[in-house]
Amino acid sequence: MTALGEAAGDALAGRRLFVLLPFAVIAGLCVYAGLPLEPAAWALAALGLALLALLLALRHAALLPLVTLLSAFWVGMCLLPLHGLCFGTPMLAHPAYGAFEARVDEVVSATDSARRVIVSGLTPISSTRPLSIVRARLVVPPQPPLAPGDRIRAKMRLAPVPGPILLGSLDGQFHAYFEGVGAYGTVTSEFALIGEGPALDASRWIEKLRMAIGARIDAQLDGAAAAIGRAMVVGDQSAITDETRDVMAQAGLAHVYSISGLHLSIVAGGVFFLLRWLLAAIPACANRLPIKKLAAVGGLVAAAGYLLVAGGIANVPALRSTLMLGLIFGAVLAGRRALTMRNVAIAALAILLIDPASMFRASFQLSFVAVVALIGIYEMPRHAGDRDRSRIVRMMGAIWATAATSLIAGTATLLFSAYHFQQTAPLGVLGNVLVLPVVSFVIMPFGLLSVLAMPLGIEAPMVAIMGWGIDRMLDGATLVAGWSQGLTGNPLLTQWALLFGLAALAWFAFFPTRWRLLGPALAVPLVLMFGLDQRPDVLIADTTQAVAVRGATGLGLVAGKTGSFAVAVWSEHYQEAIADKFADTGCDSLGCIATTPQFSIAVVKNAAAFEEDCARNDLVITRLRASRTCAAPVVIDSDALAAGGVHWLVWDAAAARFEVRTAVPKLNRPWRAARW
Repeated sequence: MTALGEAAGDALAGRRLFVLLPFAVIAGLCVYAGLPLEPAAWALAALGLALLALLLALRHAALLPLVTLLSAFWVGMCLLPLHGLCFGTPMLAHPAYGAFEARVDEVVSATDSARRVIVSGLTPISSTRPLSIVRARLVVPPQPPLAPGDRIRAKMRLAPVPGPILLGSLDGQFHAYFEGVGAYGTVTSEFALIGEGPALDASRWIEKLRMAIGARIDAQLDGAAAAIGRAMVVGDQSAITDETRDVMAQAGLAHVYSISGLHLSIVAGGVFFLLRWLLAAIPACANRLPIKKLAAVGGLVAAAGYLLVAGGIANVPALRSTLMLGLIFGAVLAGRRALTMRNVAIAALAILLIDPASMFRASFQLSFVAVVALIGIYEMPRHAGDRDRSRIVRMMGAIWATAATSLIAGTATLLFSAYHFQQTAPLGVLGNVLVLPVVSFVIMPFGLLSVLAMPLGIEAPMVAIMGWGIDRMLDGATLVAGWSQGLTGNPLLTQWALLFGLAALAWFAFFPTRWRLLGPALAVPLVLMFGLDQRPDVLIADTTQAVAVRGATGLGLVAGKTGSFAVAVWSEHYQEAIADKFADTGCDSLGCIATTPQFSIAVVKNAAAFEEDCARNDLVITRLRASRTCAAPVVIDSDALAAGGVHWLVWDAAAARFEVRTAVPKLNRPWRAARW
């Protein structure tokens, strides 16, 4: 422990405390989101004043670092309320119908059959009642063409934003609220473009540029190659099929078609090295100009341009990577070391300040964890390689570097991937070794060249080569996915597992020596002891009729249909087929009874069944409002479903009753809308 204390002292002396600031902010965000009640503004302000007084009083004391971390925690507590105050919206509580005019803010995705757009300024027409929501996400017809700033008119059906479909899954209401989206909707008829936006609107120009680039790619490629080409060049993933996504995920390559650090590094880094090489080849420039700094400026411009084409600041993974590249190239311009944990912390803090809700998305967590792990390993002492190496040795070294990078990033993100996607890719390192050279030397370079060639109309050969590279990438993904059959697991983790992982990552980032490996090593047994979750015995959907019960052969439906959205998500999440009918089920006009050796369940469809079913069953489920005299140990009725959303239940044999969890733990937060 003395050696550990010395390592901690050295880390503090080396000002490593700074790298813990984003972790403190993240902790504050987590505590705020998990509070049972919305904290009062005066309480947060009072806590802030108290911390400010402590900072001033202890500015020369040994406790100053601790107070600094507490202040960062307080900032995290305040970020989401402030972000909601600036960008939040009232949430639609009940479906609304009528004719509206609206302004198009963003074209989210487009296919041949429909488009998804974000609209604002919803103005009711005629007798339609006004709505208080700030923005809505609409599905609109594919024609006429739309761009940001356009005004549309249509008859619409607007619905409340759905809550999470499973415990711990992506919370659509939470993210929609902080994006200012208060409802989801569909155009039902009379869709028309009634006015075009200003021609000089930068967002409009960029969106038209993105659509034009996507159309040029579609003109040369088709199928999966066209869909992935659009995704990797302009960030539009809407045309990628579920089958392609599954194959890429099983091969550990799902990150390839999502524009992030990999793509931006290839483009910006390629421009940097190409410019530096060209300037160095000109003696007049090499002798008189700071060619490395000029190349860094070129890399910055390339990164910024790619960010705009990829969707701008709305593409959070691309924005996060661009900020990191900006810090790296900024360090080059300042003559300082570029790849440091301090720069990672600065980039993370910038993202958290700009979009604090993104911390709860898988994309932020996976990229943050991967970058911290890679920089941490890069910082550790290692043997210096021999500079006088043959070409074959250098090539083998590049292959080893690719494999090592994939192994480090894959190992670091394993816990978070398992939590969010309930799936692991055991051969992901092999998949990345096979595919990343094609991505780095074929797909991305020729994708960049094709965009640069489009103004001249000579992009066809470059797009074709990019498409060939995408086809080879899919061949590699299919091969690795086939080898992975039977090897992938389906781990179910609790939120405690993520907290252990976050704490281990903070430890890893803080210590610059091999002591940093102790944190992840301790996290493994903690996750195994306290982070594994159970499979449910009963699942109850909130917005459909679906009720699934576990029997001897797996899950089966007591009510609902196998083709419904909730059932499809449950089947994918738990990676097991859900039978269209639970074996031991009896139904009549009043409802259904399902029995297992441990418990019995009644699904009541008519109020006349309450008296008998409440007296005989361990669980009563109904879409009606249950009678107050219902004596069943657990009753889940329309009020409970409206308040808690999807219900997850497991049978506690020792207590002889159900343990109940809800996907929506509390309604008294600004991103929830009570539906009564």
